[in-house]
Amino acid sequence: MNKRTPFTKLLVANRGEIAVRVLRSARNLGYQTVAVYSEPDADAVHVAMADQSVCIGSAAPAESYLRIDRIIEAAKLTGADAIHPGYGFLAENQALPAACAAAGIVFVGPSAESIVKMGDKAGAKALMIAAGVPCVPGYQGDDQSLTTLQAEADRIGYPLMIKATAGGGGRGMRLVQGAAGFADHLKSAKSEAKSAFGNDIVLLERAIINPRHVEIQIMADRHGNAIHCGERDCSVQRRHQKVIEEAPSPAVSPALRARMGKASTDAVLAIGYEGAGTFEYLLDENGDFFFMEMNTRLQVEHPVTEAITGLDLVALQLRVASGELLGLTQEDVQFSGHAIEVRLCAEDPGNDFMPQSGRLNMWKPAAFLRVEHGLRDGSDIPPFYDSMIAKLIAFGDTREDARRKLISGVEATIALGVRTNQSFLASCLKHPVFGAGGATTGFIEQNRDALLPDTETAERQAAMLVAALLRASPSTSLAHGYSAPIRLSRGAAEHTVKVIARGLGECLVECDGETMALTVRSVTSGVYDYVLNGLATRAALSRDGNAVFAHIDGAQWDFIDNSLTAKSTGEVAGSDGKVRASMNGGVVSVDVVVGDTVTRGQKLLVVEAMKMEHTHASVVNGVVTAVHVVVGGQVTAHSLVVEVEPEAITGDAA
Repeated sequence: MNKRTPFTKLLVANRGEIAVRVLRSARNLGYQTVAVYSEPDADAVHVAMADQSVCIGSAAPAESYLRIDRIIEAAKLTGADAIHPGYGFLAENQALPAACAAAGIVFVGPSAESIVKMGDKAGAKALMIAAGVPCVPGYQGDDQSLTTLQAEADRIGYPLMIKATAGGGGRGMRLVQGAAGFADHLKSAKSEAKSAFGNDIVLLERAIINPRHVEIQIMADRHGNAIHCGERDCSVQRRHQKVIEEAPSPAVSPALRARMGKASTDAVLAIGYEGAGTFEYLLDENGDFFFMEMNTRLQVEHPVTEAITGLDLVALQLRVASGELLGLTQEDVQFSGHAIEVRLCAEDPGNDFMPQSGRLNMWKPAAFLRVEHGLRDGSDIPPFYDSMIAKLIAFGDTREDARRKLISGVEATIALGVRTNQSFLASCLKHPVFGAGGATTGFIEQNRDALLPDTETAERQAAMLVAALLRASPSTSLAHGYSAPIRLSRGAAEHTVKVIARGLGECLVECDGETMALTVRSVTSGVYDYVLNGLATRAALSRDGNAVFAHIDGAQWDFIDNSLTAKSTGEVAGSDGKVRASMNGGVVSVDVVVGDTVTRGQKLLVVEAMKMEHTHASVVNGVVTAVHVVVGGQVTAHSLVVEVEPEAITGDAA
């Protein structure tokens, strides 16, 4: 049990920012490193960073990183004697540590047995009850019949949560407000769980209304030593996905931290756990905490813990995996300052946070933040993976210091080429409820209108500035008085901007009765220094064909330059019956065939991108005349997927 397992070469079985993060610590400790990649990631940052790399797949890129057989083959090919899984589905798959053990390779993480014990929510809850850890009242039995589950739900009381026992990331999870809706929610949760995890078993728990989500980071070695590294508050969530994380929690006192930490370390010692792990709890308004689940891996949000403790959690993982003593007692773990992290995601907050993919033309993260990423100018953002592309972390002596620094850093970061949640993150950080430390898991829903404000005026002003920057040049003087209309569209809106030249880099801009005076002073690598109505400032601009991307006053904008195309008729997209894919992705279902009669709003197909499903519906009544996709196929954004012949409108309806 106490055998040492030294290793010299580490294979990182993941991609993106977590692969870069693990590789960095491994190289700092003197380990040789190996990266694995799917063909679309051949030029990725993590591949270039490693000493060696191996391609492990191409046909289904998302699945390539889950192919345990190919990962083991890559380790044997390169002589890697240890494997770090990063985080995600692979890190929680007991088959990987089992395969490593069979091949004589060190797995940087817990044993397969521990993953099995804690990976099943129902089984883990039973273990925690036995270990004396507070748990939410509920049902986690084997009888999954509707009759039994309905009876148990009625016993527990409403509202309650349905949770997939094998789940994660909010999949297979439903909030049920009353008995009447239970059966439908159960069917939906089981279907989603079966699709995502191959397992539709669920548990039921009493819903803790408006709680905080607080988790405890632990680390344990194989010699019977365990520590906790304090808590992280992960309450700001959308669809059960974390958006902002911070350490320490504004709601946790030193005494409560000690109680939660002791419950967590007692539990890991009771089950003989080894490595990094996180106990996730719900914290109610009375300061009572209830166990939700344990994640048997490193967490996305681990940098905030590193910031306030000064520990390198990946280095500790590697030490423990090699069989060394943890080398720390609980008294050695000291906390200082405050850290906050936000997840920068390729998604469109203005369109229900729909995932985005494409090419990141310009990437300039704020230099004064810790930024975890695997990006560079020209990086592809593929549709196959999670939408998170980077993490931005600020540290300060106080919470307000960290918050102020992170707001500035989020707004200073330039990410042009795909839409992101950048402005939404800044809005969350600026909101007075978050500023006061009062955010609970209901924060985003409760403040949705304030966090996603109407941008009509701001969009028009951004279009005016973009039009001026496209025409004004500090080195080329257009004839004084020269006028050129520029048409910029964003979604269904089109802005016609008149740009009137006044001299070297100078112009007047007019749109809908509003006028701006602008002078461009210099342009360096896409960053424009200019004077607008007497105020000197800067913006970043990037073009990709007729698509124009801009970073203005901390906000991100994108427009289509229609100046050289026929003027839009103003019709609603799809009103001609032609349905186009809303994003790059894979076709999950096709629900119509040629000849079907459909009504407006009827589901035609479902596309999955970045682990989320999106329904495409008809916007007209009519008959399906063509279906251009098949289940399992891939689509690109704006490609034609289904054609519907609209029904004729007659009589007074016209």
